[in-house]
Amino acid sequence: MELQCLQSYWWLIISILAAVLVFLLFVQGGQTLLYRANGVTMRQMMINSLGRKWEITYTTLVLFGGAFFAAFPLFYSTSFGGAYWLWSLILLSFVIQAFSYEFRRKPGNLFGRRFYDGLLFLNGSVGCVLLGVAVGTMFFGAEFTVAKGNIVDAQAPIISVWSDTHGIEAIFSLRNLLVGFTVLFLARMQAAFYFLNNLDGDPVIMSKNRRSMMINGGIFVVLFLVMMSFILAATGYEQQADGTIMAVKYKYFYNFVDMWWFAIIFLIGVVSVLYAIIYTILTPEHNSRGIWFSGAGTVLVIFSLFCILGFNGTAYYPSLLDQQSSLTIANSSSSEYTLTVMSWVSLAVPFVIAYIAYVWRKFDSTPITPEEVNEDDHLY
Repeated sequence: MELQCLQSYWWLIISILAAVLVFLLFVQGGQTLLYRANGVTMRQMMINSLGRKWEITYTTLVLFGGAFFAAFPLFYSTSFGGAYWLWSLILLSFVIQAFSYEFRRKPGNLFGRRFYDGLLFLNGSVGCVLLGVAVGTMFFGAEFTVAKGNIVDAQAPIISVWSDTHGIEAIFSLRNLLVGFTVLFLARMQAAFYFLNNLDGDPVIMSKNRRSMMINGGIFVVLFLVMMSFILAATGYEQQADGTIMAVKYKYFYNFVDMWWFAIIFLIGVVSVLYAIIYTILTPEHNSRGIWFSGAGTVLVIFSLFCILGFNGTAYYPSLLDQQSSLTIANSSSSEYTLTVMSWVSLAVPFVIAYIAYVWRKFDSTPITPEEVNEDDHLY
C-alpha cells in the first residue's frame, strides 16, 4: 500500500481502539458507584463483576498508546513526552487501580478494604476525567511547538517543546474539562447498564442501578450535547497541498458534511445510546439488554469522532502556540516501511478480539449472585 493509505489504515485502527477503550471505561464508572452498595455482599458482587474486566480496559489503554507510538511517533513524543504531568497523573490513577484489586482482600493488609475502595473511586473519577482532558486537547489544542530540525542539534536535540506547565494547563481548560466530565458520566451510565446485565436480579440491586442509569444518563446527555456544540463550532486546522496548515472555522462540522458516512455512523450511535436509556426506563422487566445498545452506540460515536478528527487533512493535535506545529496524520506518521511491517502484525488483531469475546462470554455466562461471592475463593 502507498504511504497515504497506510496512514489512513492506522488512523482507523487507532479510532477503533479509542472507541473500544471509551466503552470499556464502564469499569472505571462502576468503581465510582461502589458507595451506593447496600452492605458488604452487594459491594463485593459489584467489585467481583468489575474485577473480571479491569485488565481488559488496562490492556486496551496500553494498546492505544502502543499503536500511537508505532504509527504516529511524533504525536507520542509530543504529547506523552511533553505533557508528562497530565499523562503521569493518568498512569498513576491506573496503577493504583491495579494494586487495589490485588491487595484489597489480602490477609493482614494495613489499610483495610475501604481504603482500597477509595482508591478505586479515585481511579474511576480522576482517571476518566483526565483521559477526557487528554482527548480534549486533540480537538481544542495544546501548548507545544515542533521543530524537526532540532534533531541535528547536538546541544538540544528536542523536536517538541512544551510550555513550562507540561500539560497541567490542559486540566484548567473548561472545554477540556467538559470532555472529561462527559466521559465520566458516560462511564457511570455504562456501568449501571453493565450491573443490570451482570448482577443477580435482586430487586434492591436492580432498583439502585436503574436509578443510577437514569441520573447519570440524564447528566451525560446534557453534557454530550454541550460538548458536541463546542466541537462542531470550534475552529480546526487543515493541512494544505503545500504542507502549510490553515485555520478553518467549523472544521469538524464541515468534516461531517464532507465525509457524510461518518455522520451517519455518528447518528446511528447516538440513536442507539438514547434507545438504550429509554428502553431501560420503559421496560424494567428487560433491564439486562441496555448495555448492548449503549455499548454499540458508544463505540460508533467515538469511532466517528476520531475519524473526523484525523481525516480530511485535519490537524488531530492543534498547537496553540504555533499553528504550523500542529500534527496531522501526514506529518507525524512513521515511515512507509514501519507502517507496512506493523500492518502485517495488525492482522492478528481479529484473533485477539475473538479471544477476548470468548473469555468475556465465559465469565458472563451466569449473573453474579450473593451465594457466589460468599463461597468463591477468588474474590477481588
